[in-house]
This record gives sequence, structure tokens and C-alpha cells, in this order.
Amino acid sequence: MSRIIAIDYGRKRTGIAVSDAMQIIANGLTTVPSHELLDFITNYVKQEPVERIIIGLPKQMNNEVSENMKNIEPFVRSLRKRLPDIPVEYVDERFTSVLAHRTMLEAGLKKKDRQNKALVDEISATIILQSYLESKRL
Repeated sequence: MSRIIAIDYGRKRTGIAVSDAMQIIANGLTTVPSHELLDFITNYVKQEPVERIIIGLPKQMNNEVSENMKNIEPFVRSLRKRLPDIPVEYVDERFTSVLAHRTMLEAGLKKKDRQNKALVDEISATIILQSYLESKRL
């Protein structure tokens, strides 16, 4: 099997998570500046077999997409153009930042580490991917 990549896209930086080859466990990979994301994903796909890419869909409580969607859509178009053989799917990302902070608290991270926004983004991408993997097993 191939890996699945999850992206928690942000205006400045983007959290990335990747599954194991068996698509059972999501692991945080890294955080990259958003303007370098397309090149990072392209290089990763050259090194590892990737089955699909999951993008966090930013929704508000009323189910409408948030303002960040105007940044995500151009990126997704570019990604689909550059990697046409890899499906790209959106997954609802509501509450992932809250869950990421809770995870950091439960893991006993110090306050300074919990304020690391790059780490929050990476954990958020991991949560997005893990929820996707679990939904596919049902």
C-alpha cells in the first residue's frame, strides 16, 4: 500500500502528516512555510509512494467554509495540476486546533511548547489524517 498525506493549510505555514504504508497510523511529518508547500509535497511524492492527499476543509459552525478557503483553493488547483495522478480530497477540519491543544496538554507539554504554532499545525494535520483513516475503516 501507499501512504496518505494530510495537510492543515495555513496562510503562513502548513502542518503535514503522513500515514504509515499500511494506512493505519497517522504521524506528524513537519510544518513548512505555505509558499514552499507545493515543492515540498512534490519532492515527498518522488521519494515515497503516495495514494492520496487529504486537505483540511475549513468550515465554520454554520457549515459554511471559512475565509481561508480562498487561500486553499488556488493551492489545490496547483497541486492537482502538478500531481494529476494523485487524488486530492477535502476533510472537515473543525475543532482540530482545539483537539491539538488538548492533546498537547494531555501529553504534558510545557506552556512554551504549547504556544509553538508550527507544532499545533502539525498535530492538527495528524488529527485530520487519523480521523480520515478511521472513517475509512468503518
